[in-house]
Amino acid sequence: MKQFNTTQQTICFYIHHHGAGHLMRALSIAAVLQGFKIFFLGSNLRPYAGLIADEIECIHLSSDVPAENDLHFSAHPLTFLHYAPLGIAGQRERIALLTDIFKDTSPMLLIVDVSVEITLLARLCGIPSIVIRQHGRRDDLPHMNAYESAELLIAPYSAGMAPPGEKDWISAKTLYAGGFSKYSNLKDSDINEEIPDQVAVLLGQGGSSMDAEFINHLADCCENYNFHVIGLRACIETEAKHNVIWHGQLDDPITVLRYCKVVIGNAGHNTVMEMADLNKRFICIPEERPFEEQLQKAELLKANGNAMVVKSGNLNLLNWPVALDTMVRKQPNWKGVTEKTALGNIAGAISHTMERIYGKPVS
Repeated sequence: MKQFNTTQQTICFYIHHHGAGHLMRALSIAAVLQGFKIFFLGSNLRPYAGLIADEIECIHLSSDVPAENDLHFSAHPLTFLHYAPLGIAGQRERIALLTDIFKDTSPMLLIVDVSVEITLLARLCGIPSIVIRQHGRRDDLPHMNAYESAELLIAPYSAGMAPPGEKDWISAKTLYAGGFSKYSNLKDSDINEEIPDQVAVLLGQGGSSMDAEFINHLADCCENYNFHVIGLRACIETEAKHNVIWHGQLDDPITVLRYCKVVIGNAGHNTVMEMADLNKRFICIPEERPFEEQLQKAELLKANGNAMVVKSGNLNLLNWPVALDTMVRKQPNWKGVTEKTALGNIAGAISHTMERIYGKPVS
């Protein structure tokens, strides 16, 4: 069995497999932590191996979804957990590996982004945790259990973006660090090359209702605009349009975004924070996600005047020429959404939590 570090103070990130946002956030935070051994734990890390620094040790977990040979799989809703199925071999393997890591690695602080079950497992194993918060309606019992079990909650957004009506003890336990993205340190001169008739359609990796059919609809009704589609390639059946450029997956979308006056995208956390850092005019299409995460974020963006919000069911009903003409004339308003000191705030809180629990590291 693998021998894990048992002397150096260790920070371990548990990274949820859905989309790329959780990993991108972990990469940003890990880059500003100093003096710690860092592990990444997850079941979808391999596709992003080229983005992860060599000094970060990746531990690949088995999937916790049923495979063909899981003949006795069953699952039913529970009131105290979100996902705890029966009869999945991968689930048993990942829990066995996690508990081995928790047993053999000390001192350790676990940063969970995100999982109620992993947070509670760590608590049962005596491992302190920090939970990364997300938007959405998360006042159910499992979330309350996880939040209570954690040493600290970190919201990667400002207090002005906090969900309405949250409990006082949750607010008191939360560091509202401010928003950040991979573009937080760009200079205005690096991004201020916009051309009025250039529009980006930005699709993340978590799934989107903006498909080729919709993009063709956009192109047909907005002949005066050119559309740059990032994150999706045209398929063979896609009708060629003179005003659509299909870029597919880009190593860094800034190469296209810098020229686009308006961006149409979903309400994923990283997308929103990138739009704020790039000071873009943003048309936000919230997608269905667990706990209405994107819907709540979109509601906050609309209420704060940060974005135009269009429900996915209205994509083909909106008067897009009028919407785009309106956005081109509008000045962006992202005041207070991102914070230059956000990552420093988070690094300080993590280091303070580690020191409070384990004392200062031995040099």
